[in-house]
Amino acid sequence: MDRDRNKSLLLELQRATGNGRCADCGEPDPEWASYKLGIFICLNCSGIHRNLPQISRVKSLRLDFWENDLIEFMKKHGNLCAKAKYEAKVPPYYYIPHSCDCLVLREQWIRAKYEREEFVATRICQDPCSAGTREGFLWKRGRESRQFQKRRFLLSAREGMMKYYTKESRGPKAIISIENLNAMFQTEKIQHAHGLQITYNTDGQTRNLFVYHQSGKEIVDWFNAIRAARYHYLRTTFPTVPEPELIPRITRNYVKEGYMEKTGPK
Repeated sequence: MDRDRNKSLLLELQRATGNGRCADCGEPDPEWASYKLGIFICLNCSGIHRNLPQISRVKSLRLDFWENDLIEFMKKHGNLCAKAKYEAKVPPYYYIPHSCDCLVLREQWIRAKYEREEFVATRICQDPCSAGTREGFLWKRGRESRQFQKRRFLLSAREGMMKYYTKESRGPKAIISIENLNAMFQTEKIQHAHGLQITYNTDGQTRNLFVYHQSGKEIVDWFNAIRAARYHYLRTTFPTVPEPELIPRITRNYVKEGYMEKTGPK
């Protein structure tokens, strides 16, 4: 029977080199596939693909019926083929999300690859210095009021600085050195699906900026612009350090916060 035979063929293809992990987030043993892109994907990423009907159409490997022509299409494509096409020019500073990362990171990665085709071979790679330059508005949480207010931010890899401005101040409210700048998504902590925590050191103290933007693309673009600026700084400061050692130092998701019992000085 075609249904059983095709299911067996699909599962055999899923076990082939490159197909054993989700094409987008790396989750092992994907049980869904896009029959328009010819890739094997996990359940979570399949939900994102469903929102791109003009580009991707998904089916379950086990639950749905697969026609013979779709099986042949999957045979001719696969994750390695898609990676060679859609990830040909991913910049070294661009953050490639994992299955444990927040939805906005995974969704924008998928849209950047297949919808906007930002990393295909015909695209011109952007210089990290220019990619690390950005200006725009983000919603920033106030330190005392805890209310979010619209603030203008300016990032310049060339100057090695990030600044933000309030309505009341003519000059920048803060000037942050890219040397000790870090950014990480903290959606639960900020209570917004696009919440980004920016951390930096000043006068021996650690400071945090909690920001978001209504647009998922915009906040992820800011995140990767910060990473591009950090990459430019690290590449310039440590020119002899191999790139695989630099990449993990661009930004780190290392924050651990909570309460601990502490004894007094006596």
